[in-house]
Order: sequence, then structure tokens, then C-alpha cells
Amino acid sequence: MSKKNLKAFQSNLTVILWHLLKYKYQPGKRSKSWRTTLLIHRKRLATAFLDTPSLKPLFTEVFDKCYQKARKEASIETGLSIETFPLVSPFTPEEVLDLEYLPE
Repeated sequence: MSKKNLKAFQSNLTVILWHLLKYKYQPGKRSKSWRTTLLIHRKRLATAFLDTPSLKPLFTEVFDKCYQKARKEASIETGLSIETFPLVSPFTPEEVLDLEYLPE
């Protein structure tokens, strides 16, 4: 896998985690654009898995790293303290990839 593809994969995963955090911790600001962003980036990951099956094991390896980035980005964008967001992802890998999942 090229470095470019790996960066795109990690970027998509980070965006999903970031938007899930915003969705969970700012329920009053939920928007269609957040749901659209989640759908788009989840579809990108699904396509990446189809095109490059070797990404599946990598997904679990980079999951926490991407979550930590998403946690920081969510804190900056929302203005909420970083401590608002758990150190460990409140979302399972299966939930992150599920096209329908939204934290309620």
C-alpha cells in the first residue's frame, strides 16, 4: 500500500470518529451535513476495504491513533474540553463502519 493510500485511509477514519464525537456530545447541533459526512467517509472506507483487503488488519492497528486525533479535533471545533471526550473510543470498530449507526 502506498503512503498516499494509507494517509487517505487514516484521514477517512479520523473524520468518521470526529463526527461521531460531535454527534454524540453536541446533540443540539446535529445536522444533515454531519450525517452526510459520516456516510461519505464510511463509503470511502468500505470501498478501500474492497479494493485493498489487506486494510482490514490495519484498521484495528490505526484505530486508536485516529481516535486520539479525532478527539483533539472535536475538542477544538466544539470548544468543549478534551476531557469531555473519553480516552478510549466510545464507538466500536463495527459501529464506526456501520452506514446506519449514529450515537443517540
